[in-house]
Amino acid sequence: MTLNAPPAPVPARPCRMSPSPSPMTTPDRAPSAPVIDVREPDGWYARVKPVLDAALSLVFLAPALALIALAAVAIKLTSPGPILYTQTRLGRGGRPYTIWKLRTMRFRCEARSGARWSTPGDSRVTAVGRLLRATHIDELPQLWNVLRGEMSLVGPRPERPELIAALELERRVPGYPARLLVRPGVTGLAQLQLPPDTDVESVRRKVAYDLYYIRRMGLGLDLRLLLGTVLKVARGRPRALRAVLSLPHSDVVEAILRTG
Repeated sequence: MTLNAPPAPVPARPCRMSPSPSPMTTPDRAPSAPVIDVREPDGWYARVKPVLDAALSLVFLAPALALIALAAVAIKLTSPGPILYTQTRLGRGGRPYTIWKLRTMRFRCEARSGARWSTPGDSRVTAVGRLLRATHIDELPQLWNVLRGEMSLVGPRPERPELIAALELERRVPGYPARLLVRPGVTGLAQLQLPPDTDVESVRRKVAYDLYYIRRMGLGLDLRLLLGTVLKVARGRPRALRAVLSLPHSDVVEAILRTG
């Protein structure tokens, strides 16, 4: 989801981090919902991942800056308003941070539409913005967030605190708070396999992918997801990517929501 100018910051309720021996569960869950047992990763890869993120971000920075410069010219020539925009998102442990992206929507469009997810064919998205979204070039400024230690290259998609509160996602979606056990990612298993969120049910599906990733986070999986992101930008289809990269089928992933 990409929106324009950020609204006034909304105080975020930090996620209660669970130490490694204890599972993270969802508060106020329905009696029939399973307990989602997801622990904070604490192996060797969890410790070196921030260093690898920073190193790879520096490698990607030079080509990314060239693409950002070209995109900046296109944005400025075709749409009034700033080139970049910022929003408040929730990071690891529920800590708010400022995310950076290239602007893909009409300036100040959210003043009229209010805070909401973008949908297919959204009239707020500019012509250049559609191209930037299709190629994911609009996400490249987030390398700065990775270098600052606020994000990872691979991880769950970060969400806006006001949407989490308005839609009561922590209460309505089993396992939602457990997404905050790790840093959010520029790309990830859910982002690679599923379309952008449009309703609470789509959030439930993505959370299953996020929890599957957190349980199995490792160097091999991260490298496959980074490669998959490159292939997706080259117009690869999710089903083909799943086969080529040995990614899990949706039935396997979504079983987490049924069995915990």
